[in-house]
Amino acid sequence: MRINADFTRRAAVHFDEADWVASPAAGVERKMLDRIGEEVARATTIVRFAPGSAFAAHTHDGGEEFLVLDGVFQDETGDFPKGSYVRNPPTTSHTPSAREGATILVKLHQFDPADRTEVRRSINSGGDVALFRDAHEDVRIETWAPGEAVERDASAGVEVFVIEGGFAEAGEDFGAWDWLRLPPGSTFNGVAGSAGARVWIKSGHLSGMV
Repeated sequence: MRINADFTRRAAVHFDEADWVASPAAGVERKMLDRIGEEVARATTIVRFAPGSAFAAHTHDGGEEFLVLDGVFQDETGDFPKGSYVRNPPTTSHTPSAREGATILVKLHQFDPADRTEVRRSINSGGDVALFRDAHEDVRIETWAPGEAVERDASAGVEVFVIEGGFAEAGEDFGAWDWLRLPPGSTFNGVAGSAGARVWIKSGHLSGMV
């Protein structure tokens, strides 16, 4: 399976326009943003867990990072309510579930193989939040004021996911839970909407994909 798999091209997915696709686990559905592979894949996905649903225990050979968008996500290490950001590095394993339901943004099989850094952060304090940074990537939350013009270096690629509010880029409007990926060699030039924007933004990580 290949979805938005050409990393030399701009890619965008609007939440309201994408279909939910059933996963192998009962009660778990996905909106696929990009994907290379079948059930084990390099993937960026919005995943919705119905109340009481769960995935079987599994190991993330290529690492996993996720941001909880709604509800409470769980595994053996605890509960992760809305606003939780977690990085599970390569070789870690867990059994994810959601007793009361949850929706998460998750990226799989995209870590540096030598990365062993675990991260557990909350973004609920508001404002900008530095989530993770190393020689390969920078992950953060940014808050943009209404009407703010925003320019960001995308020389090694960038992904922007809207948590709240919205922005416009290249004549295209992005709202809550919409996703944009720009290829290496780009510059992000956006303008926040009338309500401002709070975004998850990841950069520096796509240079090896082109």
